[in-house]
Amino acid sequence: MSESGAAGAAGAAETVAAAIGWRRAGGIAGAAIGVLAAGAAAGVAVERLTVGRGMRKKARLALDASGPYGSLRGLPGRAVADDGTELYYEVDEVDRAVLADRAAAGAGSVAGAGAGAGAGAGGGGTGAGGADVAGEVPGAGLGPRRRRLFGDRVPAPVTVVFSHGYCLGQDSWHFQRAALRGLVRTVHWDQRSHGRSERGRAQARGVPLGIDQLGRDLKAVIDAAAPEGRLVLVGHSMGGMTMMALADRFPELIRERVAAVAFVGTSSGKLGEVNFGLPVAGVNAVRRVLPGVLKALGSQTELVERGRRATADLFAGLVKRYSFGSKDVDPAVARFAERLIESTPIDVVAEFYPAFTEHDKSAALPVFAGIPVLILAGDKDLVTPSSHSEAIAEVLPDAELVLVPDAGHLVMLEHPETVTDRLADLLVRIGAVPPTTNVGGHGNTPQQPGG
Repeated sequence: MSESGAAGAAGAAETVAAAIGWRRAGGIAGAAIGVLAAGAAAGVAVERLTVGRGMRKKARLALDASGPYGSLRGLPGRAVADDGTELYYEVDEVDRAVLADRAAAGAGSVAGAGAGAGAGAGGGGTGAGGADVAGEVPGAGLGPRRRRLFGDRVPAPVTVVFSHGYCLGQDSWHFQRAALRGLVRTVHWDQRSHGRSERGRAQARGVPLGIDQLGRDLKAVIDAAAPEGRLVLVGHSMGGMTMMALADRFPELIRERVAAVAFVGTSSGKLGEVNFGLPVAGVNAVRRVLPGVLKALGSQTELVERGRRATADLFAGLVKRYSFGSKDVDPAVARFAERLIESTPIDVVAEFYPAFTEHDKSAALPVFAGIPVLILAGDKDLVTPSSHSEAIAEVLPDAELVLVPDAGHLVMLEHPETVTDRLADLLVRIGAVPPTTNVGGHGNTPQQPGG
């Protein structure tokens, strides 16, 4: 990037600081945030040369109105955490009619040849324990991946529990939820202080948040929404860490009830060493000042939210840079990601951030040994780099490791059919869905509510 571009990014960061009313964010903090914003600011600057602010605002409103993403709803419920926090979840039950229709329509097709951006990657895996290697996905270039009927056995009852990541919500699994809807029992929940869940009561009393608390929250959701039967745990980023905390605190639950696990874009530790794609000087500055900056901003929520609206273009650029790895992401999906992230209050962002540098659950990973495990990550993930998924696979050598080409942190939104395809593989392996089930067509092509 040119010096003028970097200077423009730093200037944009200072504008953000001024807009949110925290003027002491200058100096080292302003420079650090400027480095972090540089890539986003460069893209925004190019866009501003050709598209006016009013047009960009109208485009965002149009995308919000037309996109069905996040519109799927299930049977609501609430679990109560050990500190009294109410955790919101939704259940999608099995629909035998849907199961029969999908099986008949698919004639054995599991996940279609991709629709829209991100569907054509084919899942390029690289692997431990017999995983597919990039460029060697069965059926690549030959249309949809196929599974053949081996008898008409009825799948054993199972509940798939989806845990979302930091600054997201249960709707971040929109595509996977649409694909599996009616085929298998699923539970989607909002982590404390996210989505429709209550603000963490312990945190309101000043208790620092740790990943261990999130593991106990997941246990409360399981007790309320799936108190018996087999479980499949699926977690993205912070959601995967939550599953590791569950295993650390309740290993007997994993051994007795968990039939399979999927870790998506997550980490078992050493997140304090992630460089976010920044030069050494920049990342060191960010590490020094970011916790203090977030804490200060978290105390001025109203001003910060006003500032977010005033700097929507820069925010959108940051979201795109750190969420996606490809350049041709569906604009409606990119806007959906923005909406998910911007819905998280700044004080919640600040409250959760310290937990990640302290997170270390590598010692809990062996609890998952002996059960089918899928480890999946984008090869351009700047938040939880794919090397962290490879580290998990080293501890669980029998797991399937899939590195998705041209994918970033929000791989389940960027390459939805690749992720759904691998989840379908996992569910077929444990008999949770019939081998003939068709879950294709739920990629970046907009789906109608209820579809």
